[in-house]
Amino acid sequence: MVQVMDRRAARTQKALHGALMSLIVRKGYEAITVQDIIDEADVGRSTFYSHYTGKEDLLRSGFQMLRAELAEAQATAGSKTRGVQDEPLGFSLAMFEHACEYRHIYKALLGGRGSVIAVNEIRRVLSEIVKKELSVVSENDTVPQDLRIQFVVAAFHAVLTWLLERRPRLTPSQVDVMFRRLVLDGIGPSGRDISGQG
Repeated sequence: MVQVMDRRAARTQKALHGALMSLIVRKGYEAITVQDIIDEADVGRSTFYSHYTGKEDLLRSGFQMLRAELAEAQATAGSKTRGVQDEPLGFSLAMFEHACEYRHIYKALLGGRGSVIAVNEIRRVLSEIVKKELSVVSENDTVPQDLRIQFVVAAFHAVLTWLLERRPRLTPSQVDVMFRRLVLDGIGPSGRDISGQG
């Protein structure tokens, strides 16, 4: 009986998340009401509130599912080719693949139709992953760990936004190579005088 209830709850939660994502793409997050979500998902108001406290709670819980999906994708990628133990930033390909698979949703969330909550949650998920991955990289005395984490997350967010807005035909692997080159190799040769006088 418990398994039947768990499956029913999981189906309801999936329907509610699907309804929210569909509505975000069509209307934008700010314009959506709980009534819109329950109408779209075809569930009762009491059912909605038995799972979530409101639309923000529903949105945030979707990022918990994203964490789980990314962890699974990372583990799969790590067992095949690479992972945290082989090289840093093993999360990036899995995240780009996820973003490309759900391109229209990411574009809505990160663009004008999303919300500050969505952007903050994406950054929080990335920060947790990056912090874990950088913990195996040797400490750098000149760059504090929290700054390295912020730098990698900001760079990933910038590349992801660029991908969604400018280069729809690139594969996740191609974008991942660009991201990794920017973060791990930098933007160009070092030692050059940036003032143009040297």
